[in-house]
Amino acid sequence: MKKLLFILAVTAFFTMKINAQSKYVPDSPELYQEIVKMDSIYFKAYNNCDIETQASFYSDTIEFYEDKGGLETSKKKILESIKNNVCGQVTRILVKGSIEVYPIEGYGAVEMGLHKFHNKVENSTSNPAKFIVIWRNRNNKWQITRVISLH
Repeated sequence: MKKLLFILAVTAFFTMKINAQSKYVPDSPELYQEIVKMDSIYFKAYNNCDIETQASFYSDTIEFYEDKGGLETSKKKILESIKNNVCGQVTRILVKGSIEVYPIEGYGAVEMGLHKFHNKVENSTSNPAKFIVIWRNRNNKWQITRVISLH
């Protein structure tokens, strides 16, 4: 199941590049709005160092792939890293209009988009980079189970 989700995410990610020339229209506007809302709530917590809210979003089986940091599967370590390296230092900026959401039947959704990071310490902002988030909906509760974050 993990391999299948990863393959779906990567395939959808590359499809995003192909579809960039045409205007994205969500398969389900309701699902799209729900995931955009969840993204907004999560990153408000991220930008404001609300570790408790962030923790509630991450599955206990999280897999976080980062181009500069590698793979992390410990929810505790991910949250510690955010607390020690992000809080008060970095904010995430979503590239407006970049989010695409695709349903995963019987599981949840794949979210893809572009984001930038502003480093307050260095007063610099990264170039836009791609991200993928796999969302699981279990008992009407959305959780993040996989992340691919590029900088």
